[in-house]
Order: sequence, then C-alpha cells, then structure tokens
Amino acid sequence: MKVVIFCGGLGMRIRTGPESLPKPMMPIGSRPVLWHVMRYYAHFGHKEFILCLGYGADAVKNYFLDYRETNSNDFVLTKGGRHVEMLATDISEWTITFIDTGISTAIGERLRRVRPYLEGDEIFLANYGDVLTDAPMNDLIDEFESKDAVASLLAVKPQDSFHVVETAGGDRVTGLTPVADMSMRINGGYFILRQTIYDYLEEGDDLVMDGFARAAAHGKLCATSYDGFWAPMDTLKERSALEDQYRSGISPWAVWRERPVDPGPRVVPVVLPEPSAVDAG
Repeated sequence: MKVVIFCGGLGMRIRTGPESLPKPMMPIGSRPVLWHVMRYYAHFGHKEFILCLGYGADAVKNYFLDYRETNSNDFVLTKGGRHVEMLATDISEWTITFIDTGISTAIGERLRRVRPYLEGDEIFLANYGDVLTDAPMNDLIDEFESKDAVASLLAVKPQDSFHVVETAGGDRVTGLTPVADMSMRINGGYFILRQTIYDYLEEGDDLVMDGFARAAAHGKLCATSYDGFWAPMDTLKERSALEDQYRSGISPWAVWRERPVDPGPRVVPVVLPEPSAVDAG
C-alpha cells in the first residue's frame, strides 16, 4: 500500500535559522525523523513512498541519493574495506517517488498534485512526516476497510503542557486542568484514505480543515482513538525529548527493532593538564 508523506512545509517553529534543515530532515540519533516514519511503515509491509516535497527538497533528495546502509545496519567488512557484506538492510526494498509540490502549498493541494502516482490504489496511507507512533497500522487498515468512509485519522491525546483555566465572576479562577488530562482528542497525523477523498478536495485546499471537514459533514470521516505512544516533533523542545528517549535506548516508535539498541555512553571530553617542566625533562 502506497504511503504519501507531506514533507515540504517550512516548519517555522523548529527552524534555527534561514538555512535550517527542513523539519522532516531534523535528526533523531543518526537518522532524520522522516526516515523513522518511513521505517515504521516499512515494518508493516508498506514500502512504496511518495514524498511531497517543497522547502528543502534538495536536502531530502540528496539524503537518499547518498544513503549509507552501513549507518544503521550490521555488516562484515573484509579485504581491507574493499568488500562489505550487509547483515541487514533497511531501504533496499523501498520505492521512493520524489515530487516537488511547491513551497507554500496547502496539504490538500499537495495530495491533489500527486494523484497521478496513486492510480490503481483504492486505499492508501498518508502522514505529516514529523509524528511518531507505535500504533498497529495494519490493524487500523483492517478496521478502516470495513467502514463506509473516505478517510480515517488517528485520534490521540494532546501532549502539550498547557492548562485550561476555569473562571467565574470574570477574574476568579475556579480550576486548572492540564490539557493532557482532558477527554479531548487531536488529529495525530496518521491517515488512511480512499480515492474518493479527492471528491472532497478543491484546488488549494487544506486536507484536514477543508477536505476532512466536508467529508465529516457527509458522515464519511472516521477516527480511531489511540492511547499508546504518540509524539510530534513540531518544536525544538519536542525534538530534544525524542532525542533523549533515543539516547536512553527508549524509542517505542521503533517497532522494527528485534532488540533494544544501546546508543553507548555519552562521550565526555577530558582535558589533560599541560606537562610540567619536570615531566618535559
């Protein structure tokens, strides 16, 4: 099943400067978050990807054109480095289609522009390219196939540390409730779509606020609530949290791993004292 990944936005909240990498290329460990998302789908057998490019398109293209399997797989090196035998691979079976869909294009319009590459696929998958989860994707697909809907989204609890302030009498606070403790759900960025989603999209539309809103009005949108691991990477703080998890050997989204990966101890530089005159003699 093909996977459309929207990875062309500016990602303003996570950029550190005008030359910053596009958000999907921000690393977690030695690989960009985009790779982690793709590796998740590949684990469930979905290895055909369509990347909707925009800002930072060259960075995405060059990363895969210069890809080194040895960075994330075990291998045997012989003949002084002239021969490398891979013990495992990650992207060798992937098919990746790179499509420039514009710099400031809305998500729905990006999806419209890659429609020719989805012909023949009644159902396909889509993702923002910067959110991670351990949700059982194939179970979600099986559930969706039994429903009369054009789209489904993963509905998750918000991760923000904000509080909802309850007031009475104008300025009197009667309560504070963490957003994460409320019963509300947010769009988790993992979508399952039918070709008929295009019937609800017009030129320049956003996928969620336009296409999904129209589908919902016709009773054609469904959501699956999920309380397992889910985490976005919209800000530097969120990226830092994911990096800390990875460095600690805790990465629930890495469902493809047969064993935990020990990232090794942090390297702490040691400053040696200058040799004394006696030592020098």
